[in-house]
Amino acid sequence: MVTMLSGAAIMDGSLFVVSANVKTPQAQDREHMLAAQMIGLRNMILVQNKIDVVDRARAKANYDEIRAFTKGTPAENVPVIPVSAQHKLNMDALIWAIQEKIPTPKRDQSVYSRMSVLRSFDVNKPGTGVEELVGGVVGGSIVQGVFKKGDDVEIRPGIKTESSGKVVYESLIATVEGLQAGDGDVRQATPGGLIAVGTDLDPSVTKSDGLVGNVVGRAGTLPETREKVTLDIDLFERAVGTEQLVAVQKIKSNEPLVLNAGTAVTSGVVVSAREDIADVLLKKPICADVGSKVALSRRIGESWRLIGFGTLR
Repeated sequence: MVTMLSGAAIMDGSLFVVSANVKTPQAQDREHMLAAQMIGLRNMILVQNKIDVVDRARAKANYDEIRAFTKGTPAENVPVIPVSAQHKLNMDALIWAIQEKIPTPKRDQSVYSRMSVLRSFDVNKPGTGVEELVGGVVGGSIVQGVFKKGDDVEIRPGIKTESSGKVVYESLIATVEGLQAGDGDVRQATPGGLIAVGTDLDPSVTKSDGLVGNVVGRAGTLPETREKVTLDIDLFERAVGTEQLVAVQKIKSNEPLVLNAGTAVTSGVVVSAREDIADVLLKKPICADVGSKVALSRRIGESWRLIGFGTLR
């Protein structure tokens, strides 16, 4: 779910894939559908896969299960495309549905640039000489605006440091040294697809996904870094991802939670809970706008399960 929420946070549309040879919904199906609703992922196509391993009657029964499952959700009236991915059956119909039902949004290039970091890495090979080292790379999707080679950018929350015996996070300032989309270099990049941004940062900072969850933008335009958040809480009736459909109890003070905000994943402790509002002290700070949606997970049994979402105040 952490991977799904992080990736879906930057998507304009999605394919919701189910298997024709198992009953729909599975526990994870419910979890993913609620998560898609929560983050506002409305453009969706349902893909009924593995129709090559079932007979006509089972395929039709599974179709009916899908329709019953999606009733009352944003996916209630979207196309259901039966396919066999292994045999490449009905791929043309699926491509048509993507083209027709997931429109490319209009982008305003005049707004401040913003990118959510999904990956960060060091591209230098072991043994590279000091003179030949290149700066660290951050990868992800541009949420808004335009990034150009030569831009000066800020990265928040940044990196963890110690000051007077206390752990703090310091934002980073970097210059865009290069941009890559697909297999080639580009001079500027806009929303859509994945982008790799080469910087002049020390590659030790970006190696091993060290900056995942950060936000990149023009210096002085990013939201504040939050070590404590106040959330308007909206809980589901039942915890999703569990076969037993456990009823969700109200959030309590001193309760640990896991929060997903954009591509950032952090844990926190509820320091105050009253009715539908909660104050959460975060272990790792986040950079997010007022009004942003934050997914909330609670420990149920051996796993963290999605129980609802909060809206940043």
